[in-house]
Amino acid sequence: MSSPSYIDPLNGKLYPLDIPRWCSDEGKPLLITPLPGISRDDIDRGTRSLWRYRAALPVEIRQPITMGEGYTPAVEKAWDDLRPHFKLEWFNPTASFKDRGTTVMLSFLRQLGVDAVLEDSSGNGGASVSAYGAAGGMRVRILAPATASPMKVAQMHAFGAEVQLVEGPREESEAEAIRQSKLIFYSSHNWQPFFLQGTKSLAYEIWEDFGFTAPDNVIMPVGAGSSLLGCYIGFKELLAAGQIARLPRLFAAQPLNCSPVDASFAAGVDTPVDRAVRKTIAEGTAIKHPLRLKQMIAALKESGGGTVAIPEDGIVAALKRLAQTGLFVEPTSATAAAALDVLKARGAIRPAERTVVIISGTGIKAAGLITELLGAG
Repeated sequence: MSSPSYIDPLNGKLYPLDIPRWCSDEGKPLLITPLPGISRDDIDRGTRSLWRYRAALPVEIRQPITMGEGYTPAVEKAWDDLRPHFKLEWFNPTASFKDRGTTVMLSFLRQLGVDAVLEDSSGNGGASVSAYGAAGGMRVRILAPATASPMKVAQMHAFGAEVQLVEGPREESEAEAIRQSKLIFYSSHNWQPFFLQGTKSLAYEIWEDFGFTAPDNVIMPVGAGSSLLGCYIGFKELLAAGQIARLPRLFAAQPLNCSPVDASFAAGVDTPVDRAVRKTIAEGTAIKHPLRLKQMIAALKESGGGTVAIPEDGIVAALKRLAQTGLFVEPTSATAAAALDVLKARGAIRPAERTVVIISGTGIKAAGLITELLGAG
């Protein structure tokens, strides 16, 4: 097998990994060429973090920036006659799954000599890059929409990041970041392929959680798609390595008020489809024009999964129901739990199957909003 490279999935053009890069020469998002995967014998069992799967990475990271991310619990709960396992990603250092991607992305970039990074984020991604930048001695600038959660912006400031609030829709923060990328390296969790190399650890970890087998279904909240594509990449590698017999069905849960992936999947296309966009309480997935839409649709189809669009009242109901089981989650995560009922009603998931629900972040970051939604005093 040839050495791993960046690849433009649209035209197959390759780029070396030893030169810092976040997009193709044509300004398109890149991936890493397919990797062979690992077996259970390759796991570093002495490491209690996602770095136990470091053998699955495309390059050796000699000095990772790590704070014990990954290795999160998968808690089984009753959900009517279903028994899903909720993967509690708020146990990561900055309380969201984004730490999986950030630890690998920034560790790799620092190894190449990058000492200052730029990120655009509505919240969790910016908090994660700020934290790991601080831990790794890197200067961090975050561009966040002016409407970003104050709790998440406070996290960014606390870690010493330079935070610039950008007026206008979420997409304007990304546009401004691209304009500034000539001055500081753009380490976008949406654009930089090594972020997906970190989030693919979700698949490896779920595989280990289930006794080195694949579950039947994995449901996750989806905006830009880093958890979906990470799971797809990881499970594909495990399939290639002969460690699982089949891919689990991957399901993307989105708020109906901002559901471009669901709109395209329902229409049977991998291009954008016109659907009204309105404000949603699931701000973490409020991405109107996801960069990797084509790749997400392909992953959903190949896995035999699908999409679900949840109305706002359905998100609130799931949020309350989760809290009553002891799980305090942010509205974005509640979207994935709400999808359980829809998918069961469709016959897409069944009680006898093993289903994982990714809980991407904690309700503490949206405590004010949740207090309003649930009427708590």
